[in-house]
Amino acid sequence: MNIRTPELTDLPALQGLWQEAFGDTLEFIDTFFKTAFDCKRCFCVVDKDAVAAALYWFDCEYQGQPVAYLYAIATAETYQGQGLCHRLMEHTHRYLQKSGYLGAVLVPGNASLFQFYQSMGYQTCCYLEEFRCSTTDVLHQPAKTTHGSFHLHTITKTEYATLRKQLLPKDSILQKNICLDFLQTQATLYAGEDFILAAHIEGQKLFAPEFLGNNTYTEQVLSALNCTEGFFRMPGTEKPFAMYLPLSENAHTLPAYFGLAFD
Repeated sequence: MNIRTPELTDLPALQGLWQEAFGDTLEFIDTFFKTAFDCKRCFCVVDKDAVAAALYWFDCEYQGQPVAYLYAIATAETYQGQGLCHRLMEHTHRYLQKSGYLGAVLVPGNASLFQFYQSMGYQTCCYLEEFRCSTTDVLHQPAKTTHGSFHLHTITKTEYATLRKQLLPKDSILQKNICLDFLQTQATLYAGEDFILAAHIEGQKLFAPEFLGNNTYTEQVLSALNCTEGFFRMPGTEKPFAMYLPLSENAHTLPAYFGLAFD
């Protein structure tokens, strides 16, 4: 078996592996490959003509240095139990270290994977608060706060990037460029007087994978967007969310926040 960057002829196999491993829609997978995929930010394990395992990464920044967000790490069902994921990860870590990356961050898909990645040297970090709320009595009514009228408006990716940098907690991993391009295919970007959020709406249900700033406005957000239920993620101490592997001797502290997991 060979570990290498993919060729364009590998794309159908990579997409098939992705769907087998994660069950995402063809639309979502197609959007990723059109918006965020780059052969230079992907490694795959190839057995003759078959793609046995693969991973991708987004380029991010932490403490002014590059960090890789490892994403969609998958092994084909027929190849599981052969240690391919460990080999693929070790190969990727060596490449990233040689390329000057400060570290690698990932978001385990379930609780058991925290132990799996811990065995590779990853440390748990970037705790979040996940907040659910619902409202029916304030729906379609003007939302007020102690600071005056509540305002919510859509913003561009560039505006979101600027405000996000101002509102991120100290020692956060900065996601920009391709990360925000892909985010914008999955969510609408909003801002209020002292907060921002990325959110998508299905019916009257809102899912906000990131809410930064004054988090007392969740009910007003629901009302403004004509939603009755909402799920919000924001910086906190409640839930372990990401894991980090230092790849440089200069990496002394764990990041405090990593927000956009594209799940």
